[in-house]
Amino acid sequence: DRAGFIVNALLFPYLNDAVKTVAGHYATSDDVDTAMKAACGLPMGPFRLLDLIGLDVSLAIERTLYNEFREPGFAPSPLLEHLVTAGRLGRKTGKGFRDYT
Repeated sequence: DRAGFIVNALLFPYLNDAVKTVAGHYATSDDVDTAMKAACGLPMGPFRLLDLIGLDVSLAIERTLYNEFREPGFAPSPLLEHLVTAGRLGRKTGKGFRDYT
């Protein structure tokens, strides 16, 4: 028993790294989603998945992982924190990394 179990411990650092890639202006969220679908054969990219899970839920899981392990790479991206503070929680609010209205 540990924070994040197997799936969350692997998935959420990946999602957080995707957000950091966009925040660093290395690619757009659409570019990252397209690349991960094409190169890795995933059914959806990280930003569609984040919007589906809910940015608030994702942020809470990332905070839990960071608080448990204190690894700098687990620290939630400030961009994710900003979007949650702004009420952009994903599909459930109509806006997240994409606009669903």
